[in-house]
Amino acid sequence: MAEEALGLLEIRAGGVYLDATAGLGGHTGMIARRLTTGLAIANDRDAESLEMARANTAEWAERIRFHHGAFATLPEALAEAGFAKADGLLADLGVSRYQLTSPERGFSLSTDGPLDMRMDRNMGTTAADIVNHLAEKALADLVFQLGEERRARRIARAIVRARPIRSTLHLADVVERAAPRTGRLHPATKTFMALRMFVNDEPGELDRLLEIGPTLLGSGGRMVVIAFMSIDDRKVKRRFRELGREGRAVVLTKHPLQPSEEETARNPASRSAKLRALEMK
Repeated sequence: MAEEALGLLEIRAGGVYLDATAGLGGHTGMIARRLTTGLAIANDRDAESLEMARANTAEWAERIRFHHGAFATLPEALAEAGFAKADGLLADLGVSRYQLTSPERGFSLSTDGPLDMRMDRNMGTTAADIVNHLAEKALADLVFQLGEERRARRIARAIVRARPIRSTLHLADVVERAAPRTGRLHPATKTFMALRMFVNDEPGELDRLLEIGPTLLGSGGRMVVIAFMSIDDRKVKRRFRELGREGRAVVLTKHPLQPSEEETARNPASRSAKLRALEMK
């Protein structure tokens, strides 16, 4: 939904724009391409992805500044670039294809690798620490609450009995045996998602983004968020409505924008995307 997102940002050639989740630089490059005297600030908590983004956007290097950090460091990223406010902020909450397809990162349930799942590999706790040491009830609660997995208790019981869990494919197999496939998704998808969210404190990170993000925008500045999970979209919806009721912003998307049939056919991973936008007063 890149074109929809950039359209709602209403990019001006001399504006300042924060790409809070730069990933491999796709959105950053599209923003920078539209600038002349303006600046794009590319932020990501994954240092490896950020280096790839730097290479992928080399053509517009003079219009981009890079910053490695979590959402809480966005004010620092803006200040380092020499600005007090931004004209727009974009956050794509999806996991990058690089992370999902690199076995050594531990996000994939289709290729074997270590149970890592850290977006910032300077962090301490890995998914292996969680599945091999967390108490069964706490593990079940985690999978149920973050993964919205109804079979969480059965899955947690199976994981505890199979310890030590050695790798991504070992975990995927344990979950599939405990909760066989009932539809299109692999049975371990929600479990992997819940573990990734817990390891990276994604709920807390999103809370910080929704609190800090609007304060970084000047009058008329726009914030665009693309969420892929209902739990995230609900948070974005509530926060945007709250800002609207307080008279601090105007919600630009009465209902979330969703990808077209053409886009989902071209990129199946986009099918659950929901885009919301607001403009600060």
